[in-house]
Amino acid sequence: MRWTDTYDIVDALQEAHPDVDPRHIRFTDLMKWVLALPGFTDTPERCGERILEAIQMTWIEEQ
Repeated sequence: MRWTDTYDIVDALQEAHPDVDPRHIRFTDLMKWVLALPGFTDTPERCGERILEAIQMTWIEEQ
């Protein structure tokens, strides 16, 4: 997985953190969680606020 694989990331986050309300997550935590996902191979330097916001918004929509 890479930062641009938003739906795959959200699926994995939902499985890893089922009790989390994505509306209340800090971007610093979100980034740590994504980096810790099995199969995630991208680097932290390629991530920015826009990417984290896209992941968060997708997670909210997929709830």
